[in-house]
Amino acid sequence: MAAAGAINSSLRTFLFKTTTQSPFAPSFFTKLSLPTCLFLPNNHKFSHRPFCYSSTQLTSQEDNPRPEKWQNPNNNTRPNVLQILEERGLLESVTSDSLRSVCSDSNFGPLKVYCGFDPTAESLHLGNLLGIIVLSWFLRCGHNAVALIGGATGRIGDPSGKSLERPELDLVTLEKNISGIGGIIKKILFGSPDVCENAGEVKILNNYDWWKDVKFLDFLRNVGRYARVGTMMSKESVKKRLENAEQGMSYAEFTYQLLQGYDFVHLYEKEDVSVQIGGSDQWGNITAGTDLIRRLTGKSSENGTVVGSVPVVFGLTFPLLLKSDGTKFGKSEDGAIWLAPSLLSPYKFYQYFFTVPDDDVVRFLKILTFLNIEEIAEVERDMGKPGYVPNTAQRRLAEEVTRFVHGQEGLEEALKATEALKPGNADTKLDWKTIEGIAADVPSCSMNYDQVLNISILDLYVSSGLLESKSAARRMLKQGGLYLNNAKVDGESKKIEADDIVDDKVILLSAGKKNKMVVRIS
Repeated sequence: MAAAGAINSSLRTFLFKTTTQSPFAPSFFTKLSLPTCLFLPNNHKFSHRPFCYSSTQLTSQEDNPRPEKWQNPNNNTRPNVLQILEERGLLESVTSDSLRSVCSDSNFGPLKVYCGFDPTAESLHLGNLLGIIVLSWFLRCGHNAVALIGGATGRIGDPSGKSLERPELDLVTLEKNISGIGGIIKKILFGSPDVCENAGEVKILNNYDWWKDVKFLDFLRNVGRYARVGTMMSKESVKKRLENAEQGMSYAEFTYQLLQGYDFVHLYEKEDVSVQIGGSDQWGNITAGTDLIRRLTGKSSENGTVVGSVPVVFGLTFPLLLKSDGTKFGKSEDGAIWLAPSLLSPYKFYQYFFTVPDDDVVRFLKILTFLNIEEIAEVERDMGKPGYVPNTAQRRLAEEVTRFVHGQEGLEEALKATEALKPGNADTKLDWKTIEGIAADVPSCSMNYDQVLNISILDLYVSSGLLESKSAARRMLKQGGLYLNNAKVDGESKKIEADDIVDDKVILLSAGKKNKMVVRIS
């Protein structure tokens, strides 16, 4: 009751405090420049690996008549995407098991599914990738997808899973984040070649487009009247925050579930979206949307929008990405595993997956790649055979995920950088671009051309700062640990020649397997 009183007090302050801006008036938001209705034609190729399920299995069909919007004019059998997600460990909860029959029944048309992404940073991270992967599975099974960027809701911040209120973003940062996230989604879902012909349609939308015209009093009258405070307070994200009397929860955060719920209402009415997906921490927000749609539309089985026990709208959640020890997968020593190459190079992204423990690699192959289950089972069998080369499964995982996120070009960049960082691998020809690709991940220095040409190799190791003295360089040389551009240095009489400067721009020095230095030549 005390918590409810605090919320009511906040509401009164929010409604009656003198202000120059109405929170739901157009002036409350600043127009953002992201194109918000990018769409992908049915025949557009969006994924590198041509992997689409084909199935002759038919699910049980209802005798009841279907609403017109559900009719499938082509009457083609679709694979059961929920069965696929469940088999791969990508299904946590679903609001109704009826979705299992709806998604594959040949008498229903393709579903339209959406996943939301709030622009809290300029890049999505590995945790967000699961939403894109699940959307992609729906696409590969012939359904349609909507990626919704929260240009409006991003100003409030989702309290789910957060112990503190998110910091408010200024409009310049918000616009930058929206542009960055939209570019990543477009690149992953639109940019790669070779997908099957029956892939569905993709749209990228920005919820600012409809929220900018909503006035606060209209929102309370049209949406707030259908929201039950008791139900809202029973959500896990709210209860956890209210347990902390000092921190509590702001009214803005408390209403976030209504904002996300109304997004579902809008997409249902304007875009024919019938399924919302999200991580398991989004269950409360998703069910708020399905409940709000039923209350607002006022439709029931009598007027034909509900077929038997099949609801009009559905919610689906996937599990959070965890390691076998229960810790969160997607963080490194340096922070989040970003999907934007400007924040995390394809090489570092690749290396993160290459170092996954054996206990996790098979599960991650199922969750994070589109390899078929039989192929993954074969990889698992090979891991237990004599003569198995360590990290072979990890290499496959790293290749598949890097290709999906960064494309074939990004994968090739990562592979070249990986080879470049192997001392003694003189067979791999180094070029300036490859060495620069790893420069962000290893120490570097700059030296003049005249300083470097004809200098003793030992002096270069000391001048560059890679080794502290010539005696240390000599010891490393005797142990066979000095490499120049990945070629072993055989003697201390070696002097730097013009041909040793790769593309007249850089030199790569190695001292042992891990200590490296990129020398930029000016």
